[in-house]
Amino acid sequence: MESAILNTNSLAFIALCNEYCAAIEDARESEKDEFVQSMLRLLPRLYISATDLKIDLLDEEDAYLEPILDEDYYESVRCGIENLMGPEDIFLEVFEEDMKYSDTPIAASISESLADIFQVLYNFVGMVKEAPEQLIPLALVAVRDEFQGYWSRILCNVLRALNQLRYNSAE
Repeated sequence: MESAILNTNSLAFIALCNEYCAAIEDARESEKDEFVQSMLRLLPRLYISATDLKIDLLDEEDAYLEPILDEDYYESVRCGIENLMGPEDIFLEVFEEDMKYSDTPIAASISESLADIFQVLYNFVGMVKEAPEQLIPLALVAVRDEFQGYWSRILCNVLRALNQLRYNSAE
């Protein structure tokens, strides 16, 4: 594999992923309004940065994210956000594939959505911290592919729910 030079976008994306993970890990010490505002600042930046990732590799077949986050820590993070959000954790999911076949709304949760994104980015950041420099482009390819196929949709959906809380809440 030919070594790829990390560009400014890649370095900024890595830093942003680290910032997101720290914010999620600190959620249980946050105030709800402060946390929602933080997510509304971070999520759009993550979306743009992930969209702008340009990695040129000759062989992308080996690109995958090593699972680092264990189930207990995932659940701890998810529960921390769920407790913080309280009854406002649940939102109606309108872009779920099963929605076309259902007469009843499909509920989703902010905590699970944010924890799902956290899982991908935690694994990515952990891999980048431990990997030799020549493997970092593979980790970037893997997280970009995960973004395109999985967590971009989750990010957009939870962003809508957080926006509703911030700007349209009955409070």
